[in-house]
Amino acid sequence: MTIYDIFNGDADGICALHQLRLAHPAKSILVTGVKRDILLLEKIQAEVGDQITVLDIAMSKNRDALLLALERGAQVRYFDHHIPGDIPAHPQLTTFIDTCPNTCTSMLVNNHLNGQFLIWAVVAAFGDNMHESAIHTSKTLQLTTTQLDALKELGECINYNAYGESLQDLYFHPAELYQVIHHHHNPFTFIHEEPAFETLKNGYIEDITLAQKLKPEVETTAGAIYLLPDAPWSRRISGVFGNLLATAFPLKAHAILTKRTNGGFVVSVRAPLATKNGANNVCEQFETGGGRKGAAGINCLPEDQFGRFNQVFNTTFNHNE
Repeated sequence: MTIYDIFNGDADGICALHQLRLAHPAKSILVTGVKRDILLLEKIQAEVGDQITVLDIAMSKNRDALLLALERGAQVRYFDHHIPGDIPAHPQLTTFIDTCPNTCTSMLVNNHLNGQFLIWAVVAAFGDNMHESAIHTSKTLQLTTTQLDALKELGECINYNAYGESLQDLYFHPAELYQVIHHHHNPFTFIHEEPAFETLKNGYIEDITLAQKLKPEVETTAGAIYLLPDAPWSRRISGVFGNLLATAFPLKAHAILTKRTNGGFVVSVRAPLATKNGANNVCEQFETGGGRKGAAGINCLPEDQFGRFNQVFNTTFNHNE
């Protein structure tokens, strides 16, 4: 029997797995990658009796591989907050799925564990740009403003590490970062004792400083579209930059288009925080797009489809207004 932990490489995926394995330690094979690498289930060859835990990757994109794993006799637990598509009815599959825009996968795990490691769900929510949810969830912890600010910075830094066209763009492989984090029950010891945090914090500051010098390519009453160059810093900062813009302008939608090395754009879309709705509707109209209502993306938008994207983006969010 083999145990697989399959998780998104962002803050939500890492913190979700961290909680689970603090509660239920296990020697597992870690399967993860950059944030956009979500076709993770197809990377394993499941066998009878294998135990698979999937965290924070869309079932709709992994359905065929999921069905194959179930057919081969594996047991699967699936925690996620993305639009799932049709959820298979199978005795070997247990699902914890909620697409509410105010929750994230780590919060679902926190509920499953009856709040054992709540503070890590708070970190994840901050990383997923769910500040209100993070603050509301943290109330029973009675944290100071300074402590909340530290957890917010930690969540954003973990999330920042997940963005890149390839693993070479990242400061740490997400599996490596998870393993470092997993030594810490308390996130404040990670913040104060681990060199990895200082590395991410300094990289974040450098990259966001470059991003904040950019002006929108397109700006309307519905929102703004930014174009970022083909560079490691822009690939790393794209998602976090989108989150910062969404927080700064909660009534507007934002799209960050980052040029790919091989042509086209990687796209991050953030719905207005005031509505948290519509991002998936935009991205699902393109071949490699998907996500959730509040935040979604397109893995490869051909350059000749920029005009169409602009039209869909503005039509969608003008309608939401």
